[in-house]
Amino acid sequence: METPNTVDTLFGENVFSDAVMRERLPKNIYKALRKTIDNGLPLDPSIADVVANAMKDWAIEKGATHFTHWFQPMTGVTAEKHDAFISPIGNEKVILEFSGKELIKGEPDASSFPSGGLRATFEARGYTVWDCTSPVFVKDNSLYIPTAFCSYTGEALDKKTPLLRSMEALSKQAVRVLRLLGNTTATRVTTTVGPEQEYFLIDKTMYDQRKDLIMTGRTLFGAKPPKGQELEDHYFGNLKERISKFMQEVDRELWKLGVTAKTKHNEVAPAQHEIATIYNTTNIATDHNQLVMETLRKVALRHGLVCLLHEKPFAGVNGSGKHNNWSMSTDDGQNLLEPGHTPHENEQFLLFLAAVIEAVDEYADLLRMSAANPGNDHRLGANEAPPAIISIFLGEQLTDILEQLENGGAKSSKTGGELKIGVTTLPPLPKDTTDRNRTSPFAFTGNKFEFRMVPSSASIAGPNTVLNTIVAETLSRVADRLEKASNVDEEVQKYIKEVIKNHKRIIFNGNNYSAEWVAEAEKRGLPNISSTVAAIQALVAEKNVKLFEKHQVLTPVEIHARYEIHLENYIKTINIEALTMLDMAKRQILPAVIEYSSVVAGSISAIKAVSDVKVTAQEKLLGQLTEGLNGLSKAIEMLEKALENAEEAGESTLAHAEYYRDVVFSAMKDLRAVADQLETIVSEEYWPIPTYADILFNV
Repeated sequence: METPNTVDTLFGENVFSDAVMRERLPKNIYKALRKTIDNGLPLDPSIADVVANAMKDWAIEKGATHFTHWFQPMTGVTAEKHDAFISPIGNEKVILEFSGKELIKGEPDASSFPSGGLRATFEARGYTVWDCTSPVFVKDNSLYIPTAFCSYTGEALDKKTPLLRSMEALSKQAVRVLRLLGNTTATRVTTTVGPEQEYFLIDKTMYDQRKDLIMTGRTLFGAKPPKGQELEDHYFGNLKERISKFMQEVDRELWKLGVTAKTKHNEVAPAQHEIATIYNTTNIATDHNQLVMETLRKVALRHGLVCLLHEKPFAGVNGSGKHNNWSMSTDDGQNLLEPGHTPHENEQFLLFLAAVIEAVDEYADLLRMSAANPGNDHRLGANEAPPAIISIFLGEQLTDILEQLENGGAKSSKTGGELKIGVTTLPPLPKDTTDRNRTSPFAFTGNKFEFRMVPSSASIAGPNTVLNTIVAETLSRVADRLEKASNVDEEVQKYIKEVIKNHKRIIFNGNNYSAEWVAEAEKRGLPNISSTVAAIQALVAEKNVKLFEKHQVLTPVEIHARYEIHLENYIKTINIEALTMLDMAKRQILPAVIEYSSVVAGSISAIKAVSDVKVTAQEKLLGQLTEGLNGLSKAIEMLEKALENAEEAGESTLAHAEYYRDVVFSAMKDLRAVADQLETIVSEEYWPIPTYADILFNV
């Protein structure tokens, strides 16, 4: 009898998991590999051939014919080059081989990926290196091997390498602190992440008619529809059958790959949804989030849909973010951000909490930079997402404890008590110790911090690299102090009080969306970095360069390369959007308005030819159309001129980026405003592209 295809049998079926390794590898090889994975020890190259052969046999049984080194270049998406397992013997036969050398190292062309000047076109060699801490898997008839990517000269060309370095940096400093607190069993501290991914689903036939969606991922034109999200009826609403079937297939595909897809629901905006995975080590969670985004896109097409991951596909409705739930766990089973029942007595928790508070306040500019991309500029600060001001929400209980500590010492922890709903058939609920705050960019949510500013389309590697590194820095300072202290407990209390006094400005439990908070934050001296171009400057600030260099996460050369890459990406993104706008405006919208104007003018002439009836309404409409046409033509010219002058904007990449932000993007907004106004008066029969109402409410 065939085993039913239940979730537990389906989950991880295409993953070279621990269970598969234990079954297929000799005991000594398995133990050696586990030491590298679990303890961060160097990989023994002598075991690679045995592991590779076992992987090959397992993958072939799963239908694989090829293998690929799967890596994450600075494009923000993944890259792969596939090679067949075949090796010729003689002239007519082949055998299937996969060596340890092929497992450990690959050589993709490094010159065609963003390098910020680290690689020139004639300097093509780069290396991919097996990351054995992230599981190998089979997908689309290939064996996928997660890898890091570096240049011929050794610099990191990817997002994974700095992430792995930052994880090691934090572990090193956290273990130092734990030893000083009396923990003798923990040997590693691992950061963990559970990302929540927001996205839009639209009908592919609508998508195919929108050049802006195809070219840029967002709509560059579009008037506000009669209905948006005002009724709040889409949030957590009933799933449409088509969407439900899509989500079911996404779940199954992800479960096969060992991705713990857990939660799915409708989001606030029409056609918007969310998927969340259970937390995992940061490295694996990053790989899995890339698989989530890829799977959403791929499965959507099978259902006649297109998945949009842009941060702001539609103006006037909520955009999409990615909530990065971050914590720290020891290899002896402790969550270092777990308060316990009496957090005021939990010295270890309060110490690590204080280190995070200090890190976020001191390096708020870096954290903001890690959430910066052109798409997020449309979203941050809107009535849907945190403003571009970094602050921390702690809630009533922890805020009260910190206030007690600042004023002499914590004596108690507020409890939530019991929530009585007032219906006899409903049981009383244990009440949480504090409410939640969905407006905070960095909120404590029970035993983790939720970083809510992360862009929906971006890799979570960057934000977590920054988080790990800044907390590693504050923990290193704590360890330095405690190692010199004659009384560790007293020094811990002293440090916590200092953090509260010096960094309480970063703590805010109110409404981050309010104008009052923006003014209050300015009084507190908190930075409000409103644009990606401005945020990128944090990368090359002297204190931040020293930070990354100290913890061996990024060298100065690697930092400056990333700085250039971020600026170039901004320039290219806005340039593509501007050129797409011009193409649509000149070849679609302008001809459509002219045609409709001719129809209206013709109707006026026809009526006047046979009747003395006044045609005031038609003449008024024609006047509006003519005025709109003139405005559209002028806006097109202004945007063309802005692009023509872009090359003369300055010698530096920064100057070019600032020009695109201040001049080109401003001209784009003017063009859009005119076109969107025309959309509201041109007959839908003549309007050349699907409207927001067509797209958002016809899925």
